[in-house]
Amino acid sequence: MDELKHECGIAMVRLRKPLQFYTEKYGTSSYGLDKMYLLMEKQRNRGQEGAGIACVSLTAEIGEDYMFRERAEGAGAIQEIFSAIQRQPKGEIYMGHLRYSTTGRSGLSYVHPFMRRSNFRSRNLAVCGNFNLTNIDQLFRHIADSGQHPRQGADTFLILEQLGHRLDMETERLYAKAKNLQDSYSITAYIENKIKIENILSLSAPYWDGGYVMCGITGSGESFLIRDPWGIRPAFCYIDDEIVVCASERPVIQTAMNINATDIKEIEPGCALIVSKDGSVRISRILTPQEKRACSFERIYFSRGGDADIYLERKALGQNVAADAIKAVDGDIENTVVSFIPNTAEVAFYGLVEAMNEHLNTIKARKISSLGSQMSHEDLEKILSAHIRSEKVAIKDVKLRTFISEGAGRDDLAAHVYDVTYGTVKAGKDNLIVIDDSIVRGTTLKQSVVRILSRLHPKRLVIVSSAPQIRYPDFYGIDMSTLDSLIAFRAAVELTKEAGNEKIFTDVYEKCVAQENLPASEQKNYVSEIYNQFTADEISRKIAKLITPQDIDIDIRIVFQSLEGLRSACPNHTGDWYFSGLYPTPGGVRMLGKAYMAYYRAEKTNGGHA
Repeated sequence: MDELKHECGIAMVRLRKPLQFYTEKYGTSSYGLDKMYLLMEKQRNRGQEGAGIACVSLTAEIGEDYMFRERAEGAGAIQEIFSAIQRQPKGEIYMGHLRYSTTGRSGLSYVHPFMRRSNFRSRNLAVCGNFNLTNIDQLFRHIADSGQHPRQGADTFLILEQLGHRLDMETERLYAKAKNLQDSYSITAYIENKIKIENILSLSAPYWDGGYVMCGITGSGESFLIRDPWGIRPAFCYIDDEIVVCASERPVIQTAMNINATDIKEIEPGCALIVSKDGSVRISRILTPQEKRACSFERIYFSRGGDADIYLERKALGQNVAADAIKAVDGDIENTVVSFIPNTAEVAFYGLVEAMNEHLNTIKARKISSLGSQMSHEDLEKILSAHIRSEKVAIKDVKLRTFISEGAGRDDLAAHVYDVTYGTVKAGKDNLIVIDDSIVRGTTLKQSVVRILSRLHPKRLVIVSSAPQIRYPDFYGIDMSTLDSLIAFRAAVELTKEAGNEKIFTDVYEKCVAQENLPASEQKNYVSEIYNQFTADEISRKIAKLITPQDIDIDIRIVFQSLEGLRSACPNHTGDWYFSGLYPTPGGVRMLGKAYMAYYRAEKTNGGHA
């Protein structure tokens, strides 16, 4: 229920035929631009803080602009950039980006794509990405050691400078081969036609630790998309004789191109899709693939539920928590209402209700069997009439949320973000089960959801999370990078204090300090020792207490998805480090140690962990 921001969404369109072809076949020279607009609008869920688009025209004459970019901030950014780019010459290559900031940086200067300019077309570069790197300090030093003088330390700036430098080197390599040609135009054409993007990527990507899909286009017409070797961030493509399309999500390509899911391919981890100036396409292996650890939050929450596989997986997540949800109401499903909040949990809700109905059918069959020949028509009718009662008990007031202020009145206003549906629950008699897709910080639960649902006066309120307990920060692109913001960690801390074992906080801190200067690949997750003191149920019970306002007198239970349930529902997306602590890259473990040390020092400063 805590809104998570995700970095970010990408889209690329490469036309493989002259613009005149699309005018004649589709009646418009804006065919590529129209497809780009659809791809970005359909991925609006991935970023609403800003949007940008870059374009390259392969037919621009000398003196005409051949590469340009538009960027904007805010909820209307997509419409703004497309209104602006409509006034530009049409191009054959488009690259778009939708941004959510997970680093705290904001402003137009941080909106992708980023550009590096030159008077030579082949040296112009625009990049964008869905990524977060964990080794920015090492990358900064590497770039500085190469002789460059980076002016900013943000990851996208560093990537642009690193790739731009390698593009310069590739251009110089080709110039050395072409300098004996008779005229400068021949040299230029030789360089532009011979650029090998693999050389640029293979000398740059090995220095990146993190989850990423990086996209780039050059002024001379090269374009590429590269995916991290663990497959953490998603990337899909569609290729035919007319067009190459890439995006962060499969169904948006299906919709934009009106094609089947089987026509769309996933970019494999460590691979790059590269389109040359002449429109030829190749998939090149840039990095050795590692154990695939695709982000499971993509399936739980971030990606659009219209994807056929994601829909079934979210239903399975709901089905997998049904038994524990029934247990939480002591099996009294006759006096239980089931619902969901927010809307992103709706598909999991269908799975939960479906599984609860299966459980009820088993009960019905047992009752019918036990009565046998003694069963009357009234008995049968009563048994068969039993059903799972599902209602929409809460509706989010989107408009109200935009007016929520800071200060003393914030909590009171937050309690009204949702409108409750009165009359759906029998006060004091019915249990209320509400399924959510994830519980991260618990603030929305405490300030808003619990308060608004308490007005229905259920006998017991059971909040079910279709995701497991989020115990660890994410460093690969989700905005949860601090430990103390996670309610599962706060619960473990409270339990540790109640057990009188505060010494473990110092022990873990000292272990983190001791390994701080070791190579990232040799560092370990010591934060897990704090969690290992308790069972998952103990932590869940403590979370339930933490999210219960002092003035609310309702029996509240919380049920979390198990790791096993998650993995069975989403078998091809095993990136579950925020639940399990099993970070896929060395940089993730190193960043966890840094996050814990920062937390511990802040607690000491504030008088905690005495």
